[in-house]
Amino acid sequence: MNEIKEYIGENSPRFLEELFSLLRIPSVSSQKEHKQDMQSCAERYAVLLMEAGVDRVEIYPTAGHPVVFAEKIIDPSKPTVLVYGHYDVQPEDPAELWKTPPFEPVVRNGAVYARGANDDKGQSFMHVKAFEYLVSKDLLPCNVKFIIEGEEEIGSPSLGDWAREYRDMLACDVILVSDTTMISEEVPSINCGMRGLAYVEVKVTGPDKDLHSGHYGGAVTNPLNALCEMIASLIDKKGKVTVKGFYDDVIELSAEDRAMLARAPFNAEHYKSSIGVNDLRGEEGYSTLERTGIRPCLDVNGIWGGYTGEGAKTVLPSYARAKISMRLVPNQDNVKIASLFAEHFKSIAPPGVQVEVKAHHGGQGFLVPISSPMYRAAAKAVSEVYGMDPVPSRGGGSIPILAELEGILNASPLLMGFGLERDTIHSPNESYLLSQFHKGIESIILFYKYYTQE
Repeated sequence: MNEIKEYIGENSPRFLEELFSLLRIPSVSSQKEHKQDMQSCAERYAVLLMEAGVDRVEIYPTAGHPVVFAEKIIDPSKPTVLVYGHYDVQPEDPAELWKTPPFEPVVRNGAVYARGANDDKGQSFMHVKAFEYLVSKDLLPCNVKFIIEGEEEIGSPSLGDWAREYRDMLACDVILVSDTTMISEEVPSINCGMRGLAYVEVKVTGPDKDLHSGHYGGAVTNPLNALCEMIASLIDKKGKVTVKGFYDDVIELSAEDRAMLARAPFNAEHYKSSIGVNDLRGEEGYSTLERTGIRPCLDVNGIWGGYTGEGAKTVLPSYARAKISMRLVPNQDNVKIASLFAEHFKSIAPPGVQVEVKAHHGGQGFLVPISSPMYRAAAKAVSEVYGMDPVPSRGGGSIPILAELEGILNASPLLMGFGLERDTIHSPNESYLLSQFHKGIESIILFYKYYTQE
C-alpha cells in the first residue's frame, strides 16, 4: 500500500499534466463544430494508453464519434476486465458562470476545475494510471481491455452496434466503470445499481404562424399555455407520475432492502444548502435517497416557445416545445415507457393544438448483486483505502449503454465511482478533488489484486 502511495506521489505532477492534456480538448459530442476535437481527444487517449503499457491500441470509426480500444492480454486463460469510459463532455453553457475558462484546467483548493474534470475524463483516466502502475511493477494479474467512447453524453447511439460487430474482441468477465459518485469523502460507497432513462422531446402546435396577442388573445388556444397545462398534469399532488402504465413494471423493494440502503448517512439540511433550496419534495412515502435511487421520476429539462429575446414582442407562439426525461428503475423498459408517454401526452392535449412526441435516447437500469465476487473485491479495495467498509448505494443517474453492453457481452458492470456531489458535473465549475483522484487510483489497483483472488 505504501509503495502505491509513493508511486502516485512521485508521479502526480505528470499524471496531472497528462489529464490536463485531455481536459484542454473541447470534446463536446452534441455539437457539430467539435467533430475534429472529438477525433483529437480520441487520438490523445490512444497515445496515453500506449504509453501506459497496452499491447495495442486502435481508434475505430463508428456512425458517430470514434471509439478507442486498447488491450493487454497476459494469458488467455486468466480473467479479463473491460474498462469502460467516455471522453466526450457536456457543453460548457452557461459559459459566463465559470470562474475560470472551462477548457483551461486549473487546480484550486485541492481540486481540478474544468469541463470533464470528473465526468468522465478525470475518472476514466484513473484506470489508465492504475493500469500503468500494475504494468510497470509487473503486477498485472489479469487481462485488461479498454473501450473509451465519444457519445455517452448523447446516449451512446453508435456504441451498441459497434460492440455487437466486435463482440469477440470485447469478450470479458466484468465491465469496470468509474462514472458515478460516492456518498462523501468520509463515507465511501459503491453503486450497486443505476436507473434507466427515457428522454423525449414534445412539440405542441397551434396556429400556422405567431399571432398578435391583442388581436387573438383569448380567442385561440395558446400552444405555450397548453404545453404548461399538459406538463403540470404529469405529476399529481402525491408526487406520482400520471402517465398510464408508468408503474406497471416497477418492483417494490422489500423492507429489508430498504433498510440496507438506508444505512447511507443523509443530512437534509446540508443537502438543501448544497443546492440552494429551502424545501424538498417528491413521491410520498419515500425518503429523498429512495426517490433518487429506487423510484422512477419525470422531469422537464427545458421548455421554450414564442419570443424570449430582449424587450417585448407580444405574440401568441405558433408552437411550443419541451424536453422531458424519465428516470426509470430496473425492470422498466425505456422503449415501452417512451411509447406510453407519447400515447398519454397526446391524449391530454386540449382542442386547437396538435402534439408531436419524439423519443431521443434511453437505456435500461441494472443491478449488481452485492454478493458477487466483483462487488466483494471492490468493497475490500475501497475499505482498505478509506479505512471503512463502503456503503452499497443506488445511483440516481443513468449510463444507458451499460445495460446494453451487459446483454451483448454477457458480463456485468461494476461501478467504482469516486466523484462527489460537490463536483457539480454537467454544471459550470465542474471539479474533481485530487484526493479522490489519487484514492481512486489506489482502489482500482487493489481491486485487480482482490478480484483475481476471489
